[in-house]
Amino acid sequence: MAGPNLFLSKSDLAYAELRSRILSGSLAAGSRLAQYDLADSLNMSITPLREAIRRLSSEGLLDVDTHRNVRVSSMNSDEARQLFEVRLSLDPTAAELAATRRTDDDIAAMRAAVDNLLPVTRQWGEEALTAHRTFHRALYQASHNDVLIRLLDDLWDKSDRYRRLGLELPPGDEPRTRDLEEHHRLVALIVDGQAPEAAQLMRDHITHSLTATAISALEDRESQRHH
Repeated sequence: MAGPNLFLSKSDLAYAELRSRILSGSLAAGSRLAQYDLADSLNMSITPLREAIRRLSSEGLLDVDTHRNVRVSSMNSDEARQLFEVRLSLDPTAAELAATRRTDDDIAAMRAAVDNLLPVTRQWGEEALTAHRTFHRALYQASHNDVLIRLLDDLWDKSDRYRRLGLELPPGDEPRTRDLEEHHRLVALIVDGQAPEAAQLMRDHITHSLTATAISALEDRESQRHH
């Protein structure tokens, strides 16, 4: 059986693998990339790896200096806030469109995803983040706007590093419980075709999200560093 990588070039493979390691945190923010070791571990020459590094650098996930040293981009409150501001605009738009365009298949996908949700806390970690991501993707795919879906995929990818940071913070039970309830209410509003209400709830939902918590934590860290 042919795997999904059949038609990917080596640089595409290197790009997908590196991007996944950066976003999952297995390549830590600020860490230096040992390019030749990495090329060996990916079983390829340095050329496709450098092509992948160029692409990731243009996405802001890697920093390349004049001596060709490569580091994983650090995480900062400015980037976190910018990602958050754009999501605050796009996620509610997607929810509003989903409420008018969802199909039976979309509804089934949303209901399945909401049933698989786990509390997004340190205890559940990666599994909870993945389930949470699957749920939100089912929601914005129901918008049937391909441009919006691509933009949100990218935004959610880049926000993942900050969500993981939010996971490390001491959990408050109340927000996480409310979070689960809001997911169920979002599905109900979209299924009922209540577009403005779905958009408003999504806006409130993002305002209290893990990314918002991570922004505050980063701002605190940065202000302590400057004192």
